[in-house]
Amino acid sequence: MSVKYGKFELPQTISLDAKSATPIYSRFVAEPFERGFGHTIGNAMRRMMLTSLEAPAIVSLRIEGIPHEYMAVEGIVEDMINIILNLKGALLRKLPVTDEHHSHELRFLTTEMDITQDDLDQNDGQFEVTLGDIVDDGIFDVVNPELHLFTVTKPMKRQINLRVAMGRGYVPSERHVVRDKMADEILIDAAFSPVRVVNYYVENTRVGQDTDLDRLILEVTTDGRVTPSEALSFATQIGIKHFDVFSRLQTHALVFEEGLGDEAGDQDEIMDKLCLRIDEIELSVRSTNCLSGANIDTIGELVSIPERKMLEFKNFGKKSLNEIKLKLDEMHLSLGMDLNRYGITQENVKERIRQYQEERKGKRESKQQEEKGKKDSKQEE
Repeated sequence: MSVKYGKFELPQTISLDAKSATPIYSRFVAEPFERGFGHTIGNAMRRMMLTSLEAPAIVSLRIEGIPHEYMAVEGIVEDMINIILNLKGALLRKLPVTDEHHSHELRFLTTEMDITQDDLDQNDGQFEVTLGDIVDDGIFDVVNPELHLFTVTKPMKRQINLRVAMGRGYVPSERHVVRDKMADEILIDAAFSPVRVVNYYVENTRVGQDTDLDRLILEVTTDGRVTPSEALSFATQIGIKHFDVFSRLQTHALVFEEGLGDEAGDQDEIMDKLCLRIDEIELSVRSTNCLSGANIDTIGELVSIPERKMLEFKNFGKKSLNEIKLKLDEMHLSLGMDLNRYGITQENVKERIRQYQEERKGKRESKQQEEKGKKDSKQEE
């Protein structure tokens, strides 16, 4: 048996602020949510991104001839404690895919460090060893290859071994499980979490006459081992995975009303936006000409096109795409919208908008005739 519930306002798209986006920072906006759901979703997403995402990290170090961390190394400026502290800042990127064999097992990386007198002479007697010098086997992408590890002052040849693991959160050295640990292998603390900061804000937004709905803004900063979009996507899937067990308690299936609160008024509001001509909104001449060349005359035709197809248009680039996305976001619209509730598809959008314009024109004329008739009747009286 199904139980019918009233309609929940749900965001149809999530937008990315392209102007402020960088490889490690993004600002996402989702709206509208029912009142209170902005904080519910925002706080949950923030906690999952900060605690539950996986990334690779170095868990042990071995330098040939160095038995433990409490010693200085001849020919190296830094002692082992400082080298280990520097190594904790290493950032390695790898997304284990499903067809990899034992993708979460510890990986053993080996490098032969060979510093010659010529190397020292070319660098004023001091050769700086960076992360990129000791991690170059192609298994992992090095996010910060310029990270300073130590400085060599004498010619030397040593083998350096690293162990890299996939994990979550922060794991101290004593909790690492290394079955074949060597006597001179030094375990180190590992910070697996690739997300540095997540801020969320909830603002008021409106749909039709409802003005107390929530707009959720998420600001995500990572360290480069995952992108902000990956972090948000992975956290969402983790959340869905955990909610799955609760769905097994289902006693009655809920059926939600899909109609709009003030359907006629809201539909007219949306349709009026869709009927706007491209030259009626403030776009650059280049973007307007590109859309005109693609035979796109109205906002309705524009939003019915998926984002990936926009870049296929002649002379249309990412700059124009970002400008259009920003303008649509201001209008609470987006590319690739599902307009089926208004009887609009990508194939019939031109015809449907033309019909709506004629209907609106007919209604206005009828209203004018009615008002004119009332006015004439009063004059005759």
